[in-house]
Amino acid sequence: MEKIPIHIIALAHNEGQDSSYLVILKEEEGERRLPVSIGSYEAQAIAAAVEGKTAALPLTHDLLSHTMQRFGVALEEVIISALRDHVFFSTLVCRSPEGAVFELDSRTSDALALAIRFGCPIFTNMTILNEAGIYWENDGPLTHTLHPKSGLGGYSEEELEQLLQDAIDLEDYQKAATIRDELNKRKSN
Repeated sequence: MEKIPIHIIALAHNEGQDSSYLVILKEEEGERRLPVSIGSYEAQAIAAAVEGKTAALPLTHDLLSHTMQRFGVALEEVIISALRDHVFFSTLVCRSPEGAVFELDSRTSDALALAIRFGCPIFTNMTILNEAGIYWENDGPLTHTLHPKSGLGGYSEEELEQLLQDAIDLEDYQKAATIRDELNKRKSN
């Protein structure tokens, strides 16, 4: 089956589900987008990697990538390989230090977080793009990029609550305190 190169173009809050996000991937040689629903923890891990941020303590994806690198295992590519019952399945294509290629099954959100950390290509296939890909002709809701909004004033209270929880999970207590102060300021008004 032909592999189609895709790349991450955006990360957006999934308006349909409170603690869910969408990673938007785009095919390299076309206009289709592939929206993949992920959890807030995975969204945080992907955003942190894209923005080059490191947590006080390594996230699980950092730990796995450091372990793989320490033992000389390279992540060659990620393939979003199947779609069953609205769930994407992925394959990590790895290379051992001896040169043997092997595959590992993975949740797509974890595979994407690792792909960013290794800087490896991401692929899917025509079947998945035909089934789940969408054409987007304008820059409406998909313009939520992986870069944070400028200042906390652009966030709703619900978004701030999620950012606060994410900062606490990352043990970024300085950021958490700043978000908490913004929430307290709004509640006192």
